Order: sequence, then C-alpha cells, then structure tokens
Amino acid sequence: MISDPKLPFANDSSRVGELKSPAETSVPLVPAPVPVSNSGRAPSVARVWLRRIGVLLFVFLCATLGVMLMILPWRPEWSDNPLLLPYPMLRAVVASGFARGVATGLGVLNVWIGFSEAIQYREEE
Repeated sequence: MISDPKLPFANDSSRVGELKSPAETSVPLVPAPVPVSNSGRAPSVARVWLRRIGVLLFVFLCATLGVMLMILPWRPEWSDNPLLLPYPMLRAVVASGFARGVATGLGVLNVWIGFSEAIQYREEE
C-alpha cells in the first residue's frame, strides 16, 4: 500500500476511510496563550538567597578560571607538559606565542564576563 504524503492521517479509528479537509487537520500557527499567575508577591527569601549564591559561585568560577588562563600559559608547565611529550608538533603549537596569547585572551574575557555579571546583578523586587 502506497500512501500519498499530501493526504492527512485519520485521527479517529472509527472514520479511517473518511478524508478530512485541510481546515480540519491544520495545526494552529499561534499557540494558545498560557495564563500567567502573577499575584504581585515578593520572591521568597530562599529564592533570593539561592540566586545570590548562584551569582557568587558563577563570578568566583569565572574569575578563577580567567586568572588561571592568564597566568598558566606563561609558566613552564604549559609547554613542558608530560601529556605533550609524544606529540612534538602539538607541543610546538601549544608553546607558540599565538596559542599562549589566545589562552590569555580567553582568560581576560572570562574575568570580564564574571565581573560584569557581578556588576549587573539586581535584586528582584
């Protein structure tokens, strides 16, 4: 049996032989509005503190990772890594100034993202 892809599927098993018009089978393009219950209450104390702790951890993670990415590429451990000993070409690429500069730039970007998040943090009212 070959089915025509232009024909709609029957939703009801009792009317398998009947074909529906395209208006009956079409899906609405605009979804129904979802009711939003905003009672005007202030957020709970627990929610506020969870948000504060989350922002603090995010800022701490960004700052730590950023400082490590700014300092580590210029240390000897960056190019004298035992994982890179079997791969001399990769070691040369990692030890190049370009790769070190890219890592340092990512570190600066990380620190910037973390501190901008801390500066833009606002309490919900």
